[in-house]
Amino acid sequence: MAFTGLFVPLITPFSEAGDLSGDALEALAHSVLDEGATGIVALGTTGEPATLTPHERHRVLEICSAVCSDRNAPLIVGAGSNSTAASIDELTTHGPSGAAVSAALVVVPYYTRPSEDGVVEHFRQLAAASPVPLVIYNIPYRTGRTLSAETLIRLAELPNVVGFKHAVGGIDEETIAFLSNVSADVSVLAGDDLYVGPMLALGASGGILASANVATRPYADLIAAWQTGTLEHARESALRLVPLAQALFAEPNPVVIKAVLAAQGRIPTAHVRLPLLPADPAALSRVPALAEWLRPSWQGA
Repeated sequence: MAFTGLFVPLITPFSEAGDLSGDALEALAHSVLDEGATGIVALGTTGEPATLTPHERHRVLEICSAVCSDRNAPLIVGAGSNSTAASIDELTTHGPSGAAVSAALVVVPYYTRPSEDGVVEHFRQLAAASPVPLVIYNIPYRTGRTLSAETLIRLAELPNVVGFKHAVGGIDEETIAFLSNVSADVSVLAGDDLYVGPMLALGASGGILASANVATRPYADLIAAWQTGTLEHARESALRLVPLAQALFAEPNPVVIKAVLAAQGRIPTAHVRLPLLPADPAALSRVPALAEWLRPSWQGA
């Protein structure tokens, strides 16, 4: 299937006691779909999956699957690690499956920095074993493994690879070459909130954008504007969202996003789990100035 439009990588809300707040997660999932998101991403980096227990990860997947089934919306689920064997085991035994799951979001192997041929073989084996299609998460400033446009095209040609979340921290030569040559059958989703406008202008089919937890409608409208050819509106929308992305990523994701959602009353607390720390008040001070135009989006005014 083609992945177009806005996919919101949901935060994981916690209660005052520090437990998973399933009711808040369910409400947030419905809210972003109400506000124009095409689908949601469960257990992405924004959801702090590394700090969740196996039971909590299962519960997150259960809740998001139920919402997406009810809403007939695609669900992308984060999975995989820097071990090929463990990633295959997760995808085939413990990971995303079921009618509601449209794809698994699988990161390029991190920390060990395999060769580019090694990365291709890693995904060749995962794609062959996975019960659901793969969206490859290319984020070299987190993984330590930069990929050339040639390698990205090789990955795009693998059977059962249907897309990419592309987040390289800018618009570089490899990104332009990749978008110029990738098959139209493969979806490229912008993964850097700050660069979503330029990525869409170059041909990205949508985005997986953490800031859309806070401002779903503006990001959905931005993507729609590029898709329908209303370029002046698209440029204006992209520039208008820049200060928001900068404010929400002033500290490690998702600490500021969770603080804003908690202040809005949409989640019980701004709690994050170590090694993340709560947002500094100085970081939050940049966000209220944006609240006036954000408020109609999440309140539906």
